[in-house]
This record gives sequence, structure tokens and C-alpha cells, in this order.
Amino acid sequence: MAKNSSDAAFTGLEAAIVLIAFVVVAAVFAYVILGAGFFTTQKAQETVYKSVEQSTTNLQLIGNVYGLASDPSSGIDEIKFSIGLAPGAQAVDLTKLKIAFSTPATTPIILPLGDNATLTTFTAKDAGVGSSLNSMTPDQQIEIDFMVTPIPKNTQVTLEIRPAVGAALPFSKTTPATITNTSVLS
Repeated sequence: MAKNSSDAAFTGLEAAIVLIAFVVVAAVFAYVILGAGFFTTQKAQETVYKSVEQSTTNLQLIGNVYGLASDPSSGIDEIKFSIGLAPGAQAVDLTKLKIAFSTPATTPIILPLGDNATLTTFTAKDAGVGSSLNSMTPDQQIEIDFMVTPIPKNTQVTLEIRPAVGAALPFSKTTPATITNTSVLS
């Protein structure tokens, strides 16, 4: 009997060790599963914040859109307007900004930032200073300027400002019935 009772005690010790091993393995497994869950939750939260950032526009049109005409009888050949950032918006890289321009008689033209206002590029200058810029901060007002093929009177002009991040800012204006050297598009 003595041998039988010592074997029973040894089996109990083995069972306790196996039970402890199962508890340790289960604890490690639970830790790994919780870690993966927290990681997934964090990535989902980042995705939500990025999608909100992508879907909202940070740009605002400030003031009027002006059409300039070197020869008013030919039509408007230059467009100027000012933009700014919405309160709380992040800085915008103007080198990645694009402007889409069209009229009913023309196909849309995509204008990138350039050194000079031309038919194929726009300029961005600090409205207060007049110096060229490559980025826009929340406290700045930027003057956009570009040339166009002469636009006659009473013509709708469609513009869309497309930042690299965030939603585009589309707007339409109409040239006035009487074009002067400096006309406000309504």
C-alpha cells in the first residue's frame, strides 16, 4: 500500500504541474489576443480620423473672384481670387494643389502651381506681402492668379480647387454683361 499511495501523490503533483502549464499557456494566449485586439482598435481609429480629414474641405473662398481684361472687348483673360484655411485646419502644400478650370465652350484645364501666371499654371502669393508661396498656414490669405483664353460676357466659369488632402472646393461664377479692365464675377 505504501507504494500505491506514493504513486497517487506523484500523479497529483503531475496534474498540478499540467494545470499550471495550461493556465500559463492560456494567460499568454489571452495576452496575445488582447494585444491584437488593441492594435486593431487603434488602426480602426486612425482610419476613421483619416477618412474624416479626407472628406472635409479645409479651403475657403475669401472675397470676390475678379476677372481682369487687357482688352475688355475681347473678354476676360486673367482670373484672380483669394483663399484661406478654415479654422483649425492643417497647413496645405500648395505645390500639390491643382485648380480645374472650365467654361461651357472649353474642356476642363488642370493648372498646377508655377512661377508665373500662364494659361497652364497658377501663382500663389501671400495677399498681404505679395511674395510667392509653396505652402499655406491657417493664418494666411493666399491670392491665386492665372491666365485664361479670353472669356466673353455672360459666360459661366467653373473652378475647382483640389488640395492633396481633403475635399475639393468647387464654385461657379459668371462674367458680367459689361466687361471692364477689372470685373467682379458673380
